[in-house]
Amino acid sequence: MLAAAPGCSPDERSGGNPALEPVSFADLPGWTTDRHAEALGAFRRSCTRPMRFPPRAEGSAERFGRAEDWRAVCAEAARIADGDHAAARGFFERRFRPFRVVGKDGDTGLITGYYEPELAGARRPSDAYSVPLYTRPRDLVTVNLAEFGDAYAEERLAGRVEDGRLKPYYSRAQIVDGALAGQGLEIVWVADPVEAFFLQIQGSGRVRLPDGEVMRLGYAATNGRPYTAIGRELVAEGALALEHVSLQSIRAWLRANPQRRRDILDRNRSYVFFRELRGEGPVGTQGVALTPGRSLAVDRRFLPLGVPLWIDAPDPLDPGHRLRRLTVAQDTGGAIRGAVRADLFCGAGQEAEERAGRMRSPGRYHVLLPVDPARAAGV
Repeated sequence: MLAAAPGCSPDERSGGNPALEPVSFADLPGWTTDRHAEALGAFRRSCTRPMRFPPRAEGSAERFGRAEDWRAVCAEAARIADGDHAAARGFFERRFRPFRVVGKDGDTGLITGYYEPELAGARRPSDAYSVPLYTRPRDLVTVNLAEFGDAYAEERLAGRVEDGRLKPYYSRAQIVDGALAGQGLEIVWVADPVEAFFLQIQGSGRVRLPDGEVMRLGYAATNGRPYTAIGRELVAEGALALEHVSLQSIRAWLRANPQRRRDILDRNRSYVFFRELRGEGPVGTQGVALTPGRSLAVDRRFLPLGVPLWIDAPDPLDPGHRLRRLTVAQDTGGAIRGAVRADLFCGAGQEAEERAGRMRSPGRYHVLLPVDPARAAGV
């Protein structure tokens, strides 16, 4: 018997919660050839954090397994030797069962990629480095509305208090125009506003300083304003064709149209604040270091962070090849909205940037949920 035995119902398909349809590992194309120990390493990192189930998903603890089920599989995962792909595969097959995730629009959704960019910058401003990146402002107030009732689960607000009232925080345009200047919030200065913008979209990155030191930046907060995809804005204007939209094409358009750059960037009113990271990184929403090619950003209204997910999507760098691999849900993002919607962390470097920037693929995923311990033991 499964510890979590979610079935498929019409209400789930038509509503916000995804349906979870049980399948076998034989139904996962490419399963037997994956390097399962790489995914196991990412899963172990998630095991250092308690499982938190989506508050909006009715009966989510039953749908996704009980906390004690996850503690049991994590304890077993810790005993498997590093790099042993056969043992890792056997662990996942013995202790989990795959379920096809079906949202209200079916089992196919958008799979994109993100990466860790590297910019040139300095700790002090100069003519060469004049674009500030800010740490979290002291007057930024964040509100978790779930604390005010289940009806607001997973809803958050950010703003600033003015005359006893919570007002929207400064928009991107206001911040760029100097709304935060003079408060000592600048964490580093970079050379290029376009690259600074893309760093904010990725949510983390590296800044190489003049002395060769590399500063690692991680997400600290946002201003709470809604995220707007500027690629969609350029398509709406006829500046780019939808099928050609990528990080690379958007960047090229902004370079070729400097007189329009500020207007387009400001349409995304969302603004990201950073913190300097020490040690491993980048760090995802779950609070663990991300693993290139194995960490996935999902919409945690529908899926809990820490669950393994088998993804199947075209490889943007090799149209004849598909990315079929076991990943772990460890991050979220402002643009990741939907039951079948994911963002694959591609790592750092030129190839990671190329893959992430061009990855906008229709794909599917299956969630792996723990089976009853007695069944796993063959009782």
